[in-house]
Amino acid sequence: MSAKDEILSRIRSALADTPATEEVPREYRTSSKMDEAQLIELLVDRLVDYKAGVEVIEAEQIPQFVAAKLKDASSVVYPQGLDANWLSALGQSVEQRVDAPGARLSVAELDAISAVVTSSAVSVAESGTIILDGQPDQGRRAISLVPDHHVCIVPISTIVQLLPEAMPRLSITRPLTWISGPSATSDIELERVEGVHGPRTLDVLMVRGL
Repeated sequence: MSAKDEILSRIRSALADTPATEEVPREYRTSSKMDEAQLIELLVDRLVDYKAGVEVIEAEQIPQFVAAKLKDASSVVYPQGLDANWLSALGQSVEQRVDAPGARLSVAELDAISAVVTSSAVSVAESGTIILDGQPDQGRRAISLVPDHHVCIVPISTIVQLLPEAMPRLSITRPLTWISGPSATSDIELERVEGVHGPRTLDVLMVRGL
């Protein structure tokens, strides 16, 4: 018997000798009764507290608000699956780059780009957390972490109050990015530093009608 087989045999033996345990009671909330207006109010409150910019808009307003948020940008990247019409109001001075499977931008290229625009999978109002899961309208994790400014589209239909409500909408096999405000950290003296491990600026467009 090899060393590996011997170790596996010991593990199986230990597991066989372990008595069955009772199911752990789940006391936490798994559902909520907040209506749409309450979910919006709570998520806005949390995001503003995290120093994110927030707008609540209608679907047809997306192009004008994206352009307004990126008025100072010289370039922007977006994932292949994002609705390109959302960037249609950007001026010609803003260079638009698409990141797609098989045509991925390098880290150096992403670092030179001013901003990124993505959609999102689900948002948790209670914690103010926006979750991206790598779907085509959100792209790979690098594009939402390297550029300094992230404009994130949050369909209001994807907002839930509690984390247990969000988890069934996600797949653990997908690359998840959890965003709670702009990138920020504090040292032992509580000096806040922004942009260390992600975008320095986060603008959230919460959209009805998507």
